[in-house]
Amino acid sequence: MRSNTTAGIALWIMLPMAHATVAPENSLADLSLEELTNIAVTSVSRRPERVSDAAASVYVITGEDIRRSGATTLPEALRLAPNLQVARIDAGQYAISARGFNNAIGNKLLVLIDGRTVYAPFYSGVQWDQQDVMLDDVDRIEVISGPGGTLWGTNAVNGVINVVTRSASQTQGALAVVNGGNFENGASFRYGGSLGSSGRFRVYAKALQLQNTKTAGDVSQPDGWDRTQAGFRADWTDANGGFMLQGNAFHAKSEDRGFFGPFALGALEVSEANLLGQWTQRLAGGSDIRVQAYYDHSKRDDGVLYQPREDVLDFEFQHGIPLGAHRVLWGAGYRRSHDDIRPGVFFGFIPASSTQTWSSLFLQDEVKLSDKVGVTVGARLERNDFTGTEALPSARLAWKLSNDQLLWAAASRAVRAPSRLDRDIVLPPNPPYIIAGGPDFVSEVSNVYELGYRAQPVRELSFSVTAFYQQWDRLRSGQTPPNAQVQNMIDGNTSGLEAWFSWQPMPQWRLSGGMTSLHKDLRLKPGSTDPTGPSELGNDPNYQWMLHSAFRLVDRHEFDVTVRRVAALPVPSVPAYNAVDLRYGWRINTAFSIALVVRNALDPAHAEFGTAPGRSEIGRSALLQLKWSS
Repeated sequence: MRSNTTAGIALWIMLPMAHATVAPENSLADLSLEELTNIAVTSVSRRPERVSDAAASVYVITGEDIRRSGATTLPEALRLAPNLQVARIDAGQYAISARGFNNAIGNKLLVLIDGRTVYAPFYSGVQWDQQDVMLDDVDRIEVISGPGGTLWGTNAVNGVINVVTRSASQTQGALAVVNGGNFENGASFRYGGSLGSSGRFRVYAKALQLQNTKTAGDVSQPDGWDRTQAGFRADWTDANGGFMLQGNAFHAKSEDRGFFGPFALGALEVSEANLLGQWTQRLAGGSDIRVQAYYDHSKRDDGVLYQPREDVLDFEFQHGIPLGAHRVLWGAGYRRSHDDIRPGVFFGFIPASSTQTWSSLFLQDEVKLSDKVGVTVGARLERNDFTGTEALPSARLAWKLSNDQLLWAAASRAVRAPSRLDRDIVLPPNPPYIIAGGPDFVSEVSNVYELGYRAQPVRELSFSVTAFYQQWDRLRSGQTPPNAQVQNMIDGNTSGLEAWFSWQPMPQWRLSGGMTSLHKDLRLKPGSTDPTGPSELGNDPNYQWMLHSAFRLVDRHEFDVTVRRVAALPVPSVPAYNAVDLRYGWRINTAFSIALVVRNALDPAHAEFGTAPGRSEIGRSALLQLKWSS
């Protein structure tokens, strides 16, 4: 088990400051439901627009939603989006997807943090145990289920997650947070100040300790996890634009994982550092320019799988031009990745080192046909080193039936381009190989059709419903070992329904919830010898639903209840489960607050992903959160 040292030291530092008299922190707690539907999102069209006007299946997790949930990590915060499937694999690892294909190396979901793409290019997926932010600094998380390839490129196939943090001007002063419980302990600190007359900055640091999980047989897993993270953000703004500079550094280490036969597995150790710059400028005539660049260095020492070191350099430019009834958006991008991947016990890469480049050009036109009807058409050309140039077109129709009703439809082509995991991986690391990457592996293709309706029939109620149908071709498949290669021999279709609502029957009480259903009809193409078939592409429930109640008991006291139901997973079989999470919060004064969070309150433990009997059971946990702000 991990120690409680971090939480104890941070609490000792923080308590003497609790008597300060300060202004309350900024939040969305006092926004009405009508105001929440007017929150601006940028991920759908790369420009600010009201979420109620966005012609896409988009759900917004606000900073206030995160606070009221008691979430302490980014993956746990993503559970608040009803259009995502979030499954905890063990203490630190998650499988997260939209519209299916969920697994530990999911590759059809694009994730951005303040515009920086966080997936690992060598396998086109997100390593969730390496991704975190200071959640108190998050303004909102925009979750789009459905393709976004025209604007965001390959890998934006089943969805886009955009984590947007607050500007430095919104996080001035000091904030200290301590969490302590039976499963995790953590502490974080942030301070914001001024940089001359037009600049603001903030710096932060956070630490987290995760305790071991156990199997259904009560065997402790060697997955305890220690991680630390620090960073900064600076913003300079004027009437016509601004510049943002942001940097983060991260390090985490698991417990020693023992031996696999004669092989010492050691600890899983990861580190990452990144630097991001963004410049925006409004020009004469109403046009605007945005330029962004970032550098990301990551290292992952995993003696079990493989041990990559990767450097990514990315540049992006976009220009928005209003032309009468048209708004034209165009842009270009360039990314370069260099990696060096040492083998683990099971896998290696040939060649061990590689440099890859991606370049792209996109154009989109939003046409206002009338006061109520608009059409958006666009296309992206993106070049990669494996398959050359891919075309990613899309068309969207938005019909504003009234001020509070939107009917929309969309058709898109999205692709998941090959990565080194598809082309260069080998099992085992040395010949003879049982499985190897496919030299002829090409992009997976999805043609997507969507129909959505969003409305706010009365001030107290809003809802959104989306139906989708996706035709898949050339999905990743395998062959019967030995000498098996990765191929593109699965096709078929998926379809489903996504719906969510928010209802505020009284000022102090808000109910929200949602559900998704998914039907998959995937099959092997003639001639395939894949022994497992489509089951290896992801393990997904055919439905899930959630309901959240946020209640203000009396002044400065609040009580939250979240109920989730996830249907059974087919292969490997994971039983359906219910989870009930509770939170009681008390703002003692304008500076100091305390909250008690209980997760899985009615369930001692359940599995969410993996193969029995060795998979982790996610147990009941209690967490005390203390927060001080100035």
